[in-house]
Amino acid sequence: MVFAKKSLGQNFLMHARIAERIALSAKLPADAVVFEIGPGTGMLTRELLKLSGKVIALEADHGLFEKLQSDFASEIASGRLELISGDIRTFDISSLPKGYALVANIPYYLTGEIFRMFLESKNQPSSMTLLVQKEVAERIARSKKDSILSLSVKAYGTPKYEFTVVRGAFRPAPKVDSAVLTVRDISRKNFASKQEEEKFFALLHAGFAHKRKFVRKNLVEVGLPSGDIPEKARAEDVPLAVWLAII
Repeated sequence: MVFAKKSLGQNFLMHARIAERIALSAKLPADAVVFEIGPGTGMLTRELLKLSGKVIALEADHGLFEKLQSDFASEIASGRLELISGDIRTFDISSLPKGYALVANIPYYLTGEIFRMFLESKNQPSSMTLLVQKEVAERIARSKKDSILSLSVKAYGTPKYEFTVVRGAFRPAPKVDSAVLTVRDISRKNFASKQEEEKFFALLHAGFAHKRKFVRKNLVEVGLPSGDIPEKARAEDVPLAVWLAII
């Protein structure tokens, strides 16, 4: 029996059909190299191995790491699965091959950090397919109101809400439903330089600093330009194109 560790934010996906649907949502080329964060019991890993050329899986739980070594011994021996013991927060993304795809059921508490790590990395993934909180997926891909996270994701790629995964599909069941979110066409095409990229995030953080204030006032207070942002607009109502036009 495998027990989830609360400290690692573990909620194991228990339905093979859902795992298959997640892997299919990634739309992987047959020769794709996939990076999976937290393979856990290996439910999603098995499906990814069917659809890709190679899977590189990073597991922080030492007990699960040893079990995965045993369960996937033949795949590891053949080189189709590379299993790494470690924490994603200290993992060197530059060590991954160029053009890799990120597919994972990630811990809820690391969602924002994982998006930042991979989208802002010099070695960006070609695509991301992540199982996240339903509310987060909706906020990024469906909401008319933006946040720093949703604007950050949209600045680098095209997010899409794929499908909902009910809480009962996991063990232990989380308190909320989840959803699969994909991000495709990932690049830095919106930024002509590192300076523009840094300015964009400085603008976002300043604009969202005081949610009750109008965004122009937030930007002026710290000496940043406000461009064509309407005088009485809130940060959440300003579309990505307007933020990008300021940089």
